[in-house]
Amino acid sequence: QVQLVESGGGSVQAGGSLRLSCAASGYIRSSYCMVWFRQAPGKEREGVGTFFTNGGITYYADSVKGRVTVSHDNAKNTVYLQMNSLKSEDTAMYFCAATPQWRAWNGGSCRTSADEYVYWGQGTQVTVSS
Repeated sequence: QVQLVESGGGSVQAGGSLRLSCAASGYIRSSYCMVWFRQAPGKEREGVGTFFTNGGITYYADSVKGRVTVSHDNAKNTVYLQMNSLKSEDTAMYFCAATPQWRAWNGGSCRTSADEYVYWGQGTQVTVSS
């Protein structure tokens, strides 16, 4: 069983930065897909950035590309989402999710279909004011 706990959300003005953390505990195999999703009220859940634990491969949605970086600290078993140049449209609940590679691998990176992710955190709210 894997437990995920997000932290680091908050309120920030447009143009500011935030770093979200996702601390994982439990048994995580060497080949896991980890994804940061976000969901704003009335909108579909969107995969923002992915991290593949075996190789550090990352993928970013077009909506955040150039402004967001996903990284991983092996010693702390934590995945980070660094968000810069935040915009009001980045306001959402952000979730960390994880799943075994075989569930979400597309041959080059991790897919961002929420249905393929088994383990979820409780979410952390990000609010960007303009």
